[in-house]
Amino acid sequence: PDGGLFVPASLPSFREKEQYSLWSDMTFPELVYDVLRKFISPTEIDDANLKSICNKSFPADAFDEECYIPIKDVGSSLHIAELFHGPTFCFKDFGMRPVINLLSYFAQLRNRPITLLVSTTGDTGPAAVHAVNDASNPLLTILVHYPHGQISDFQRKQLTTLQSKYVKVASFEGGGDDMDWPIKETLLSSKKNGGKGSGGSVEGGRLFCGINSYNIGRPLFQMTLFIWIYLRMAEKLGVSPGDENSLIDMVLPTGAMGNLTGAYMAKQMGVPIGKLYCGVNINDITNRVINRGEFHQQKIEKTLSEALNVEVPYNFERILFYLTGGNQSLVKEWMETMDATRQLTLDEQWLKRLQQDFQSESITDDEMCHALKETYESSVEHYLCDPHTAVAVAAAKRLGCLYVDEISKRGKTHQEDESTTHPRRTAVIIATASPCKFEEAVTIALGKESWMKWKSNFFPSRAQQTMDMAEVEPYHYNWDHSRYTTLKEVQSVWTDKMKHIVTTNF
Repeated sequence: PDGGLFVPASLPSFREKEQYSLWSDMTFPELVYDVLRKFISPTEIDDANLKSICNKSFPADAFDEECYIPIKDVGSSLHIAELFHGPTFCFKDFGMRPVINLLSYFAQLRNRPITLLVSTTGDTGPAAVHAVNDASNPLLTILVHYPHGQISDFQRKQLTTLQSKYVKVASFEGGGDDMDWPIKETLLSSKKNGGKGSGGSVEGGRLFCGINSYNIGRPLFQMTLFIWIYLRMAEKLGVSPGDENSLIDMVLPTGAMGNLTGAYMAKQMGVPIGKLYCGVNINDITNRVINRGEFHQQKIEKTLSEALNVEVPYNFERILFYLTGGNQSLVKEWMETMDATRQLTLDEQWLKRLQQDFQSESITDDEMCHALKETYESSVEHYLCDPHTAVAVAAAKRLGCLYVDEISKRGKTHQEDESTTHPRRTAVIIATASPCKFEEAVTIALGKESWMKWKSNFFPSRAQQTMDMAEVEPYHYNWDHSRYTTLKEVQSVWTDKMKHIVTTNF
Protein backbone atom coordinates (compact mmCIF):
# COMPACT_ATOMS: atom_id res chain seq x y z
CA PRO A 1 0.00 0.00 0.00
CA ASP A 2 2.88 2.44 0.71
CA GLY A 3 4.73 1.56 -2.48
CA GLY A 4 7.28 -0.71 -0.82
CA LEU A 5 7.93 -4.42 -1.21
CA PHE A 6 5.53 -6.90 0.35
CA VAL A 7 6.48 -8.87 3.45
CA PRO A 8 4.38 -11.43 5.37
CA ALA A 9 1.94 -9.79 7.80
CA SER A 10 3.78 -11.58 10.59
CA LEU A 11 6.46 -14.22 11.07
CA PRO A 12 5.63 -17.34 13.06
CA SER A 13 7.97 -18.41 15.86
CA PHE A 14 9.90 -21.64 15.42
CA ARG A 15 11.67 -21.99 18.76
CA GLU A 16 10.28 -25.26 20.15
CA LYS A 17 12.70 -28.18 19.78
CA GLU A 18 9.78 -30.53 19.15
CA GLN A 19 9.11 -28.66 15.91
CA TYR A 20 12.63 -29.39 14.67
CA SER A 21 12.32 -33.05 15.59
CA LEU A 22 9.18 -33.28 13.47
CA TRP A 23 10.81 -31.44 10.57
CA SER A 24 13.88 -33.66 10.68
CA ASP A 25 11.82 -36.67 9.61
CA MET A 26 10.00 -34.90 6.75
CA THR A 27 10.76 -35.01 3.05
CA PHE A 28 11.57 -31.68 1.42
CA PRO A 29 8.07 -31.22 -0.11
CA GLU A 30 6.53 -32.09 3.29
CA LEU A 31 8.71 -29.49 5.02
CA VAL A 32 7.79 -26.82 2.48
CA TYR A 33 4.10 -27.59 2.99
CA ASP A 34 4.37 -27.50 6.79
CA VAL A 35 6.20 -24.15 6.81
CA LEU A 36 4.01 -22.55 4.13
CA ARG A 37 0.86 -23.61 5.96
CA LYS A 38 1.86 -21.08 8.64
CA PHE A 39 1.79 -18.28 6.05
CA ILE A 40 -1.09 -19.20 3.73
CA SER A 41 -4.59 -19.33 5.18
CA PRO A 42 -6.69 -22.45 4.47
CA THR A 43 -9.40 -20.08 3.28
CA GLU A 44 -7.01 -19.07 0.46
CA ILE A 45 -5.73 -22.56 -0.37
CA ASP A 46 -7.00 -25.66 1.39
CA ASP A 47 -4.70 -28.43 2.65
CA ALA A 48 -5.18 -30.74 -0.33
CA ASN A 49 -4.40 -28.08 -2.93
CA LEU A 50 -1.40 -26.67 -1.02
CA LYS A 51 0.06 -30.18 -0.69
CA SER A 52 -0.52 -30.72 -4.38
CA ILE A 53 1.28 -27.47 -5.23
CA CYS A 54 4.27 -28.46 -3.08
CA ASN A 55 4.44 -31.98 -4.52
CA LYS A 56 4.11 -30.71 -8.08
CA SER A 57 6.84 -28.14 -7.47
CA PHE A 58 9.33 -30.69 -6.20
CA PRO A 59 8.77 -34.05 -7.94
CA ALA A 60 11.59 -36.46 -7.16
CA ASP A 61 12.19 -37.23 -10.82
CA ALA A 62 12.94 -33.55 -11.60
CA PHE A 63 15.83 -33.39 -9.14
CA ASP A 64 19.09 -35.26 -9.51
CA GLU A 65 19.56 -35.83 -5.79
CA GLU A 66 17.13 -37.76 -3.60
CA CYS A 67 17.78 -35.39 -0.69
CA TYR A 68 17.30 -32.35 -2.99
CA ILE A 69 20.14 -30.35 -1.37
CA PRO A 70 23.19 -32.52 -0.68
CA ILE A 71 25.85 -31.10 1.61
CA LYS A 72 29.31 -32.03 0.38
CA ASP A 73 32.41 -32.15 2.55
CA VAL A 74 35.09 -30.82 0.25
CA GLY A 75 38.72 -31.33 1.11
CA SER A 76 39.47 -31.07 4.80
CA SER A 77 37.39 -28.07 5.72
CA LEU A 78 34.56 -27.01 3.41
CA HIS A 79 30.89 -27.82 3.88
CA ILE A 80 29.05 -26.87 0.67
CA ALA A 81 25.25 -27.06 0.34
CA GLU A 82 24.39 -27.61 -3.32
CA LEU A 83 21.20 -25.86 -4.41
CA PHE A 84 21.60 -26.71 -8.09
CA HIS A 85 20.24 -30.20 -8.63
CA GLY A 86 16.88 -29.08 -10.02
CA PRO A 87 15.63 -28.87 -13.62
CA THR A 88 17.73 -25.81 -14.59
CA PHE A 89 20.82 -26.41 -12.43
CA CYS A 90 20.47 -23.42 -10.11
CA PHE A 91 18.92 -22.46 -6.77
CA LYS A 92 16.13 -20.50 -8.44
CA ASP A 93 14.26 -23.71 -9.24
CA PHE A 94 13.43 -23.94 -5.53
CA GLY A 95 11.80 -20.51 -5.32
CA MET A 96 10.47 -20.29 -8.85
CA ARG A 97 8.60 -23.56 -9.24
CA PRO A 98 6.24 -23.16 -6.25
CA VAL A 99 5.58 -19.49 -7.07
CA ILE A 100 4.69 -20.45 -10.66
CA ASN A 101 2.40 -23.22 -9.44
CA LEU A 102 0.69 -20.85 -7.02
CA LEU A 103 0.06 -18.40 -9.85
CA SER A 104 -1.24 -21.23 -12.01
CA TYR A 105 -3.61 -22.28 -9.23
CA PHE A 106 -5.06 -18.77 -8.87
CA ALA A 107 -5.27 -18.23 -12.63
CA GLN A 108 -7.35 -21.39 -12.85
CA LEU A 109 -9.42 -20.57 -9.77
CA ARG A 110 -10.31 -17.12 -11.12
CA ASN A 111 -10.39 -18.16 -14.77
CA ARG A 112 -8.19 -15.21 -15.62
CA PRO A 113 -5.09 -15.25 -17.87
CA ILE A 114 -1.78 -14.20 -16.33
CA THR A 115 1.32 -13.37 -18.32
CA LEU A 116 4.64 -13.17 -16.55
CA LEU A 117 7.06 -10.50 -17.76
CA VAL A 118 10.70 -11.22 -16.94
CA SER A 119 14.12 -9.78 -17.67
CA THR A 120 17.03 -12.08 -16.90
CA THR A 121 20.80 -11.78 -16.83
CA GLY A 122 21.32 -15.40 -15.93
CA ASP A 123 19.31 -18.02 -14.08
CA THR A 124 15.93 -16.39 -13.39
CA GLY A 125 14.74 -16.74 -16.99
CA PRO A 126 15.55 -20.44 -17.48
CA ALA A 127 14.02 -21.37 -14.11
CA ALA A 128 10.86 -19.39 -14.90
CA VAL A 129 10.25 -20.65 -18.45
CA HIS A 130 10.77 -24.29 -17.49
CA ALA A 131 8.45 -23.93 -14.48
CA VAL A 132 5.75 -22.31 -16.63
CA ASN A 133 6.12 -25.02 -19.26
CA ASP A 134 5.82 -27.74 -16.60
CA ALA A 135 2.71 -26.07 -15.15
CA SER A 136 1.04 -26.56 -18.58
CA ASN A 137 -1.80 -24.15 -17.88
CA PRO A 138 -3.13 -22.19 -20.91
CA LEU A 139 -4.04 -19.38 -18.51
CA LEU A 140 -0.41 -18.92 -17.43
CA THR A 141 2.16 -17.74 -19.98
CA ILE A 142 5.54 -15.99 -19.92
CA LEU A 143 7.57 -13.57 -22.01
CA VAL A 144 11.22 -13.56 -20.93
CA HIS A 145 13.90 -11.10 -22.05
CA TYR A 146 17.69 -11.29 -21.93
CA PRO A 147 20.42 -8.80 -22.94
CA HIS A 148 21.94 -9.94 -26.22
CA GLY A 149 25.43 -11.40 -25.76
CA GLN A 150 25.43 -10.95 -21.98
CA ILE A 151 24.43 -14.38 -20.67
CA SER A 152 26.31 -17.66 -21.05
CA ASP A 153 25.73 -19.92 -24.05
CA PHE A 154 24.21 -22.54 -21.81
CA GLN A 155 21.81 -20.09 -20.16
CA ARG A 156 20.75 -18.79 -23.58
CA LYS A 157 20.12 -22.30 -24.86
CA GLN A 158 18.01 -23.08 -21.80
CA LEU A 159 15.71 -20.34 -23.10
CA THR A 160 15.92 -20.76 -26.85
CA THR A 161 15.70 -24.56 -27.08
CA LEU A 162 12.45 -24.78 -25.16
CA GLN A 163 9.58 -25.03 -27.63
CA SER A 164 6.41 -24.34 -25.69
CA LYS A 165 3.12 -22.65 -26.49
CA TYR A 166 3.25 -21.08 -23.02
CA VAL A 167 6.67 -19.44 -23.48
CA LYS A 168 8.12 -16.69 -25.68
CA VAL A 169 11.68 -15.34 -25.58
CA ALA A 170 13.12 -11.98 -26.66
CA SER A 171 16.63 -10.53 -26.62
CA PHE A 172 17.38 -6.81 -26.46
CA GLU A 173 20.29 -4.49 -27.16
CA GLY A 174 21.54 -2.69 -24.11
CA GLY A 175 22.55 -3.29 -20.52
CA GLY A 176 21.20 -6.03 -18.29
CA ASP A 177 18.85 -3.64 -16.42
CA ASP A 178 17.49 -1.82 -19.49
CA MET A 179 14.27 -3.87 -19.70
CA ASP A 180 13.47 -3.25 -16.04
CA TRP A 181 11.68 0.07 -16.68
CA PRO A 182 9.38 -1.23 -19.48
CA ILE A 183 8.42 -4.21 -17.35
CA LYS A 184 7.94 -2.15 -14.19
CA GLU A 185 5.76 0.42 -15.98
CA THR A 186 3.63 -2.31 -17.54
CA LEU A 187 3.16 -4.03 -14.19
CA LEU A 188 2.23 -0.77 -12.45
CA SER A 189 -0.20 0.09 -15.24
CA SER A 190 -1.74 -3.36 -15.01
CA LYS A 191 -2.19 -2.96 -11.25
CA LYS A 192 -3.77 0.50 -11.55
CA ASN A 193 -6.20 -0.68 -14.17
CA GLY A 194 -7.02 -3.91 -12.37
CA GLY A 195 -6.06 -5.79 -15.52
CA LYS A 196 -8.99 -4.19 -17.35
CA GLY A 197 -9.39 -1.36 -19.77
CA SER A 198 -6.41 0.55 -21.15
CA GLY A 199 -2.84 0.72 -19.94
CA GLY A 200 -1.71 -2.49 -18.30
CA SER A 201 -4.30 -4.81 -19.73
CA VAL A 202 -4.56 -6.57 -23.03
CA GLU A 203 -7.50 -8.34 -24.56
CA GLY A 204 -9.31 -10.76 -22.29
CA GLY A 205 -8.59 -8.94 -19.00
CA ARG A 206 -5.08 -10.34 -18.84
CA LEU A 207 -3.04 -9.63 -15.73
CA PHE A 208 0.70 -8.98 -15.99
CA CYS A 209 2.89 -10.19 -13.15
CA GLY A 210 6.60 -10.04 -12.26
CA ILE A 211 8.53 -13.03 -11.04
CA ASN A 212 11.94 -11.68 -9.96
CA SER A 213 12.78 -11.85 -6.27
CA TYR A 214 10.86 -8.64 -5.54
CA ASN A 215 7.87 -11.04 -5.75
CA ILE A 216 7.31 -11.98 -2.09
CA GLY A 217 6.83 -15.63 -3.03
CA ARG A 218 10.47 -16.00 -4.04
CA PRO A 219 12.19 -15.17 -0.70
CA LEU A 220 9.32 -16.84 1.16
CA PHE A 221 9.90 -20.17 -0.54
CA GLN A 222 13.67 -19.71 -0.51
CA MET A 223 13.41 -19.30 3.27
CA THR A 224 12.45 -23.00 3.49
CA LEU A 225 15.81 -23.90 1.89
CA PHE A 226 17.68 -22.54 4.88
CA ILE A 227 15.52 -24.46 7.33
CA TRP A 228 16.28 -27.63 5.34
CA ILE A 229 20.02 -26.83 5.16
CA TYR A 230 20.09 -26.13 8.90
CA LEU A 231 18.43 -29.49 9.62
CA ARG A 232 20.84 -31.40 7.38
CA MET A 233 23.84 -29.63 8.90
CA ALA A 234 22.60 -30.35 12.43
CA GLU A 235 22.22 -33.99 11.42
CA LYS A 236 25.74 -34.06 9.92
CA LEU A 237 27.31 -32.48 12.99
CA GLY A 238 25.37 -34.51 15.54
CA VAL A 239 23.73 -31.37 16.92
CA SER A 240 20.32 -31.57 18.57
CA PRO A 241 17.95 -29.87 16.06
CA GLY A 242 16.71 -26.56 17.39
CA ASP A 243 19.50 -26.16 19.98
CA GLU A 244 19.92 -22.40 20.42
CA ASN A 245 23.47 -22.91 21.71
CA SER A 246 24.66 -24.64 18.52
CA LEU A 247 24.30 -21.97 15.86
CA ILE A 248 25.35 -22.65 12.28
CA ASP A 249 26.80 -19.83 10.18
CA MET A 250 26.01 -19.54 6.48
CA VAL A 251 28.04 -18.02 3.65
CA LEU A 252 26.08 -16.84 0.62
CA PRO A 253 27.01 -15.49 -2.81
CA THR A 254 24.99 -12.28 -2.72
CA GLY A 255 23.43 -10.31 -5.57
CA ALA A 256 19.85 -9.05 -5.24
CA MET A 257 19.68 -10.44 -1.66
CA GLY A 258 16.80 -12.83 -2.33
CA ASN A 259 18.52 -15.79 -0.65
CA LEU A 260 19.92 -13.53 2.04
CA THR A 261 16.40 -12.33 2.82
CA GLY A 262 15.12 -15.91 2.98
CA ALA A 263 17.92 -16.91 5.36
CA TYR A 264 17.33 -13.81 7.51
CA MET A 265 13.61 -14.54 7.72
CA ALA A 266 14.42 -18.07 8.93
CA LYS A 267 16.81 -16.62 11.52
CA GLN A 268 14.18 -14.09 12.64
CA MET A 269 11.72 -16.94 13.22
CA GLY A 270 14.12 -18.70 15.55
CA VAL A 271 15.98 -21.14 13.32
CA PRO A 272 19.43 -21.46 14.98
CA ILE A 273 21.38 -19.68 12.26
CA GLY A 274 24.39 -17.65 13.38
CA LYS A 275 26.11 -15.04 11.24
CA LEU A 276 25.14 -14.54 7.60
CA TYR A 277 28.28 -13.94 5.57
CA CYS A 278 27.97 -12.30 2.15
CA GLY A 279 30.34 -12.93 -0.73
CA VAL A 280 30.01 -10.19 -3.35
CA ASN A 281 32.05 -9.27 -6.40
CA ILE A 282 33.44 -5.81 -7.23
CA ASN A 283 29.87 -4.54 -7.72
CA ASP A 284 29.88 -4.34 -3.97
CA ILE A 285 27.00 -2.21 -2.70
CA THR A 286 26.16 -5.01 -0.24
CA ASN A 287 29.72 -5.01 1.07
CA ARG A 288 29.77 -1.24 1.41
CA VAL A 289 26.52 -1.03 3.34
CA ILE A 290 27.47 -3.82 5.74
CA ASN A 291 30.99 -2.51 6.39
CA ARG A 292 30.42 1.25 6.17
CA GLY A 293 26.67 1.82 6.13
CA GLU A 294 26.85 3.17 2.56
CA PHE A 295 23.98 1.93 0.43
CA HIS A 296 25.12 4.00 -2.56
CA GLN A 297 24.32 3.10 -6.14
CA GLN A 298 27.26 2.84 -8.53
CA LYS A 299 27.62 1.83 -12.15
CA ILE A 300 27.90 -1.91 -12.83
CA GLU A 301 31.23 -3.32 -13.96
CA LYS A 302 31.45 -6.57 -15.93
CA THR A 303 32.69 -9.60 -13.98
CA LEU A 304 32.97 -13.37 -14.35
CA SER A 305 30.29 -13.82 -11.66
CA GLU A 306 27.60 -12.04 -13.65
CA ALA A 307 24.59 -13.04 -11.54
CA LEU A 308 26.05 -10.97 -8.69
CA ASN A 309 26.30 -7.83 -10.83
CA VAL A 310 23.62 -5.78 -9.08
CA GLU A 311 23.44 -2.00 -8.80
CA VAL A 312 20.75 -1.90 -6.11
CA PRO A 313 19.74 -5.13 -4.32
CA TYR A 314 16.07 -4.36 -3.84
CA ASN A 315 15.58 -7.04 -1.18
CA PHE A 316 17.65 -4.91 1.20
CA GLU A 317 14.38 -3.11 1.88
CA ARG A 318 13.01 -6.33 3.38
CA ILE A 319 16.15 -6.90 5.43
CA LEU A 320 15.86 -3.37 6.82
CA PHE A 321 12.23 -4.03 7.72
CA TYR A 322 13.18 -7.00 9.88
CA LEU A 323 16.35 -5.33 11.18
CA THR A 324 14.28 -2.42 12.54
CA GLY A 325 11.67 -4.69 14.10
CA GLY A 326 9.12 -3.86 11.42
CA ASN A 327 9.48 -0.06 11.56
CA GLN A 328 7.57 0.58 8.37
CA SER A 329 7.69 4.38 8.48
CA LEU A 330 11.47 4.44 8.99
CA VAL A 331 12.09 1.98 6.16
CA LYS A 332 9.79 3.98 3.89
CA GLU A 333 11.73 7.16 4.72
CA TRP A 334 15.01 5.38 3.93
CA MET A 335 13.76 4.01 0.63
CA GLU A 336 12.38 7.39 -0.43
CA THR A 337 15.82 8.87 0.25
CA MET A 338 17.40 6.11 -1.82
CA ASP A 339 14.95 6.64 -4.69
CA ALA A 340 15.51 10.40 -4.70
CA THR A 341 19.31 10.52 -4.29
CA ARG A 342 20.52 7.01 -5.18
CA GLN A 343 22.24 7.04 -1.79
CA LEU A 344 21.28 5.92 1.70
CA THR A 345 23.72 6.12 4.59
CA LEU A 346 22.89 4.26 7.79
CA ASP A 347 23.85 5.98 11.03
CA GLU A 348 26.15 4.31 13.56
CA GLN A 349 23.27 2.77 15.53
CA TRP A 350 21.80 0.91 12.58
CA LEU A 351 25.18 0.00 11.13
CA LYS A 352 26.14 -1.72 14.39
CA ARG A 353 22.79 -3.49 14.44
CA LEU A 354 23.31 -4.67 10.84
CA GLN A 355 26.78 -5.95 11.67
CA GLN A 356 25.43 -8.07 14.52
CA ASP A 357 23.84 -10.37 11.94
CA PHE A 358 25.86 -9.82 8.76
CA GLN A 359 29.44 -9.66 7.55
CA SER A 360 30.68 -9.25 4.00
CA GLU A 361 33.70 -9.28 1.72
CA SER A 362 34.17 -8.06 -1.85
CA ILE A 363 36.03 -10.45 -4.17
CA THR A 364 37.77 -9.60 -7.44
CA ASP A 365 37.69 -11.86 -10.50
CA ASP A 366 41.31 -12.85 -9.84
CA GLU A 367 40.49 -13.80 -6.26
CA MET A 368 37.42 -15.73 -7.41
CA CYS A 369 39.48 -17.63 -9.99
CA HIS A 370 42.11 -18.44 -7.36
CA ALA A 371 39.48 -19.80 -4.94
CA LEU A 372 37.86 -21.86 -7.69
CA LYS A 373 41.18 -23.31 -8.82
CA GLU A 374 42.48 -23.90 -5.29
CA THR A 375 39.30 -25.75 -4.30
CA TYR A 376 39.50 -27.88 -7.43
CA GLU A 377 43.18 -28.74 -7.13
CA SER A 378 43.37 -29.21 -3.35
CA SER A 379 40.41 -31.59 -3.04
CA VAL A 380 40.94 -35.28 -3.74
CA GLU A 381 37.66 -35.41 -5.64
CA HIS A 382 38.53 -32.32 -7.74
CA TYR A 383 35.47 -30.45 -6.55
CA LEU A 384 34.46 -27.73 -9.01
CA CYS A 385 32.56 -24.60 -7.94
CA ASP A 386 30.71 -22.28 -10.24
CA PRO A 387 32.10 -18.70 -10.21
CA HIS A 388 29.41 -17.39 -7.84
CA THR A 389 30.02 -20.11 -5.26
CA ALA A 390 33.76 -19.46 -5.64
CA VAL A 391 33.08 -15.84 -4.63
CA ALA A 392 31.50 -17.17 -1.42
CA VAL A 393 34.44 -19.55 -0.83
CA ALA A 394 36.93 -16.70 -1.20
CA ALA A 395 34.86 -14.49 1.12
CA ALA A 396 34.58 -17.24 3.73
CA LYS A 397 38.32 -17.70 3.84
CA ARG A 398 39.02 -13.99 4.09
CA LEU A 399 36.40 -13.53 6.81
CA GLY A 400 37.97 -16.34 8.81
CA CYS A 401 34.98 -18.66 8.84
CA LEU A 402 36.10 -21.87 10.53
CA TYR A 403 34.83 -25.38 10.00
CA VAL A 404 34.21 -28.19 12.41
CA ASP A 405 37.44 -30.17 11.91
CA GLU A 406 39.55 -27.02 11.89
CA ILE A 407 38.04 -25.89 15.18
CA SER A 408 39.07 -29.13 16.85
CA LYS A 409 42.70 -28.59 15.75
CA ARG A 410 43.02 -24.93 16.75
CA GLY A 411 42.82 -22.83 19.84
CA LYS A 412 40.66 -19.81 20.34
CA THR A 413 38.60 -18.95 17.26
CA HIS A 414 37.23 -15.67 15.98
CA GLN A 415 33.80 -16.88 17.05
CA GLU A 416 35.03 -17.16 20.64
CA ASP A 417 36.33 -13.61 20.47
CA GLU A 418 32.91 -12.39 19.32
CA SER A 419 30.80 -14.37 21.75
CA THR A 420 31.70 -16.77 24.51
CA THR A 421 28.10 -18.01 24.45
CA HIS A 422 28.66 -19.77 21.12
CA PRO A 423 32.36 -20.70 21.19
CA ARG A 424 32.22 -23.26 18.40
CA ARG A 425 30.44 -22.55 15.16
CA THR A 426 30.44 -24.33 11.86
CA ALA A 427 29.91 -22.53 8.57
CA VAL A 428 28.21 -23.92 5.47
CA ILE A 429 28.76 -22.35 2.05
CA ILE A 430 25.72 -22.03 -0.20
CA ALA A 431 26.41 -23.20 -3.77
CA THR A 432 23.85 -21.54 -6.00
CA ALA A 433 24.54 -22.95 -9.49
CA SER A 434 26.23 -25.81 -11.28
CA PRO A 435 29.57 -25.10 -12.95
CA CYS A 436 28.15 -26.68 -16.13
CA LYS A 437 26.48 -23.31 -16.85
CA PHE A 438 29.70 -21.26 -16.88
CA GLU A 439 32.22 -22.77 -19.26
CA GLU A 440 33.90 -19.45 -20.08
CA ALA A 441 34.49 -18.39 -16.46
CA VAL A 442 35.57 -21.84 -15.31
CA THR A 443 37.96 -22.19 -18.25
CA ILE A 444 39.55 -18.85 -17.39
CA ALA A 445 40.05 -20.04 -13.81
CA LEU A 446 41.23 -23.61 -14.51
CA GLY A 447 42.49 -23.64 -18.06
CA LYS A 448 41.01 -25.45 -21.04
CA GLU A 449 42.53 -28.83 -20.23
CA SER A 450 41.07 -29.04 -16.71
CA TRP A 451 37.67 -27.83 -17.93
CA MET A 452 37.58 -30.49 -20.64
CA LYS A 453 38.62 -33.16 -18.14
CA TRP A 454 35.82 -32.16 -15.76
CA LYS A 455 33.34 -31.92 -18.62
CA SER A 456 34.15 -35.40 -19.92
CA ASN A 457 33.68 -36.93 -16.45
CA PHE A 458 31.05 -34.86 -14.68
CA PHE A 459 29.02 -32.73 -17.11
CA PRO A 460 25.33 -33.55 -16.39
CA SER A 461 23.67 -35.57 -19.15
CA ARG A 462 20.54 -33.36 -19.04
CA ALA A 463 22.73 -30.31 -19.54
CA GLN A 464 24.45 -31.91 -22.52
CA GLN A 465 21.07 -32.64 -24.09
CA THR A 466 20.27 -28.92 -23.86
CA MET A 467 23.59 -27.97 -25.44
CA ASP A 468 22.95 -30.37 -28.34
CA MET A 469 19.45 -29.09 -29.15
CA ALA A 470 18.67 -26.67 -31.97
CA GLU A 471 17.78 -23.13 -30.94
CA VAL A 472 14.65 -21.23 -31.95
CA GLU A 473 15.38 -17.64 -33.00
CA PRO A 474 14.08 -15.30 -30.28
CA TYR A 475 12.30 -12.02 -30.86
CA HIS A 476 14.75 -9.14 -30.83
CA TYR A 477 14.41 -5.54 -29.62
CA ASN A 478 16.98 -3.46 -31.47
CA TRP A 479 18.14 0.07 -30.68
CA ASP A 480 18.23 2.27 -33.75
CA HIS A 481 20.53 5.04 -32.49
CA SER A 482 19.77 7.18 -35.56
CA ARG A 483 16.13 7.42 -34.43
CA TYR A 484 16.31 7.06 -30.63
CA THR A 485 19.05 8.92 -28.81
CA THR A 486 17.97 8.27 -25.21
CA LEU A 487 17.30 5.08 -23.32
CA LYS A 488 13.83 6.24 -22.29
CA GLU A 489 12.84 6.71 -25.94
CA VAL A 490 13.83 3.22 -26.97
CA GLN A 491 12.32 1.74 -23.80
CA SER A 492 8.93 3.14 -24.85
CA VAL A 493 9.32 1.37 -28.20
CA TRP A 494 10.29 -1.86 -26.45
CA THR A 495 7.23 -1.59 -24.21
CA ASP A 496 4.93 -1.49 -27.24
CA LYS A 497 6.80 -4.38 -28.81
CA MET A 498 6.48 -6.42 -25.63
CA LYS A 499 2.73 -5.93 -25.50
CA HIS A 500 2.41 -6.79 -29.17
CA ILE A 501 4.17 -10.13 -28.64
CA VAL A 502 1.77 -10.95 -25.83
CA THR A 503 -1.38 -10.06 -27.78
CA THR A 504 -0.32 -12.00 -30.87
CA ASN A 505 0.88 -15.15 -29.09
CA PHE A 506 -1.14 -15.59 -25.93
